[in-house]
Amino acid sequence: MNLILNIRKYCEARILEFDEIGESRKEKLNILVQYLIEKYRKKSTPKVIVICTHNSRRSHLGQIWLAVGANYFNLPKIETYSGGTEATAFNPRAVQALKQVSFDIQTKNKTEENPKYAIKWAAEMLPYIAFSTKYNEVPNPKKDFAAIMVCTDADEKCPIIAGMDLRLALPFEDPKAFDDTELESEKYSERCEQIAREFLYVLSEVERVFLIA
Repeated sequence: MNLILNIRKYCEARILEFDEIGESRKEKLNILVQYLIEKYRKKSTPKVIVICTHNSRRSHLGQIWLAVGANYFNLPKIETYSGGTEATAFNPRAVQALKQVSFDIQTKNKTEENPKYAIKWAAEMLPYIAFSTKYNEVPNPKKDFAAIMVCTDADEKCPIIAGMDLRLALPFEDPKAFDDTELESEKYSERCEQIAREFLYVLSEVERVFLIA
């Protein structure tokens, strides 16, 4: 129960911060809003892959918060994925940022180079499996998906992504720049909050349109 309650409180806090999102940023986010609405109107399950270079930090946070946000607003299912131009590992610092929010995160293979994490934000749900992979490899979608580019480097290195029907450049600053510094925990939490805030904004707008309809 505390798991659900704490994450809901975190979501509520981010929702109160929507005014912190600039208008130019909202214009970009609204492109994703319209994409999701169009998919729902066609009775399709939206598929969204969040892409950054190493698939280690921002892309995982984006994938998780899109899934959580859809649950929070009681929207139809969204299939969320993440990938990189290369595969590395889900960085433990980003994992810790999610644990601080109250996500239940378990792994049985911490010693491997690319461990798989089982993530839960509700006691009764099946674990959400997260690990690093390339954007064009299993389990990521091959067609009819939105590609959200959350770092400039990945955006430049992926001029063409086969099968996508939307590409959106939505860069976030990389908390990696603060690894092993006094600001490390603060900056990872800050980035987690920003990504949660912006994707919750997207999903709140999708819900609002549904309510009007």
